[in-house]
Amino acid sequence: MTDVLEGAAGPARVDPAAVQDAAAGTPGAGPGGASPAAALTALVTPRVRRHRDRSTVGAVAARLGGPLAIVAIWWLATATGLLTPDVLASPAQVGQAAVELWNNGQLPEALAVSLARAGAGLVIGVSIGLFLGLIAGSTRSGEAVFDSGMQTLRALPFLALVPLFMVWFGIGETARIALIAVATTFPMYVSASGSVRATDPKLLEAASVFGLSRWATARQVILPGALPGLFSGLRLSATLSIIALIAAEEINALAGLGYLMAQALNYSRTDILTVCILIYGLLGLVADTLIRGLERVGTPWLRSRAVRA
Repeated sequence: MTDVLEGAAGPARVDPAAVQDAAAGTPGAGPGGASPAAALTALVTPRVRRHRDRSTVGAVAARLGGPLAIVAIWWLATATGLLTPDVLASPAQVGQAAVELWNNGQLPEALAVSLARAGAGLVIGVSIGLFLGLIAGSTRSGEAVFDSGMQTLRALPFLALVPLFMVWFGIGETARIALIAVATTFPMYVSASGSVRATDPKLLEAASVFGLSRWATARQVILPGALPGLFSGLRLSATLSIIALIAAEEINALAGLGYLMAQALNYSRTDILTVCILIYGLLGLVADTLIRGLERVGTPWLRSRAVRA
């Protein structure tokens, strides 16, 4: 709460005797013979909170500070011999490996295949989770039909489904995309059903008083209120899609970042392994940043209500 409290006005100076007189309703007890209400108004100074906006340079520096510190420690450990290349390649070696993979075409091809898998699974999973979540959150019958089953399936670790999916779908792309879809369905379902269910009853009552139809109520009242929760569910689903992608590409993949990692493992190329790991992390970061940008555009009213610590 540092930013919020910094710059705020100091505590109001209140005369206890004046407050007691005002509370007792003594006429003319306030300063200068004012009424009790006027005395309280004069004694209690409103606390004005002023937000101090952080500069863009400062915000960027704060965000880059942590990653740069990690890279610096990594470089120092490899330069001093604390980490040998067979354990972890240096940042310079990883950079050279990335350039080499990009120039010979292996990295763009693997990246395109992995992105297609993660994207297809994410779209399918989010669509199913959003559809079932809206039904379960908006109707009692929908909640009775879907919620118990979805909560039961949500408790299952999706990695435990890998052998079963290999039996059902084989070792092709279908099993990989299905695994990513399952992993991304439940965060969106929980967020959608919870957000719709948490709609303010007073707003629904007002919509009924003004004669809005069910469709208009859903579009003008329920959906705007549920948008923050829906974006949160989408962010969680996007992150899980990358985690599930790593597991899915272990299913006998013949293309993609997982295949590239398997080939690097055979030759103990820690530089290529590190490149692939960093790309997985970068994909998750980029996806989260894009969704946060969409959230800022889709919910502009939340900016003024944000509480920053």
